[in-house]
Amino acid sequence: MIEEPPLLTIKKEFRRPTESQISAFQGAATGLVVDALFGAGALSSAIQLLDKGGGAEVCVAGPALTVDCGPADILAALASLNYVKPGDIVISAFSGHQGCAAGGDRLSGMMKNCGAAGFVTDGPVRDSAGIIACGLPVWCTGLTPASPYSSGPGSVGFPVQIGGQEVETGDIIVADRDGVVVVPFERIDETIQSLARVRQLEQDLDAQVAEGLKVPDRIVELLASDKVSFSD
Repeated sequence: MIEEPPLLTIKKEFRRPTESQISAFQGAATGLVVDALFGAGALSSAIQLLDKGGGAEVCVAGPALTVDCGPADILAALASLNYVKPGDIVISAFSGHQGCAAGGDRLSGMMKNCGAAGFVTDGPVRDSAGIIACGLPVWCTGLTPASPYSSGPGSVGFPVQIGGQEVETGDIIVADRDGVVVVPFERIDETIQSLARVRQLEQDLDAQVAEGLKVPDRIVELLASDKVSFSD
């Protein structure tokens, strides 16, 4: 007989980046962060911001607090409320289950009350009007009125698989209208340095476009080279 697992497994110690590391990602667009990671880090495009309408800018960055709920259950997400620190982004793995909600307005409201900066899940959510009213940015796969269970098992603080990426507590999460990006804890410092270079390159290119750039020089050079053939 297989022994039943504990309802909850909680990691004893949570690692966390420094305040200066967290600050370095504030206001950074997800596209720039992906470029700083050389194309890595983006969660599946199925995970999108629950749109508040009006086109308001939404951009959050903070440490991941990972939750593994498993399909159709939110007990671990509820337990994670006890461990949320101001600025955390709760990453709740739902095993990609789409049959019921991975959270709703009360869960989001309590996360907001605990100081969370955002909530990311690979499942849908419910009570969209209440979520929007509470003010916590939520990234999810869509909406459903179906209710989840809260009976476990689940875990808090351990690595999770979500949106095609592995996320660990203490990784940096950056999320905006384009999606969600994870910066592994071990790569935070190198990504900060790379992000500074990417930002400067982007600013230079933006300035060139604003001044009337039509075709990049490297494309003009490529079209004039022997690497391109023209045919009727």
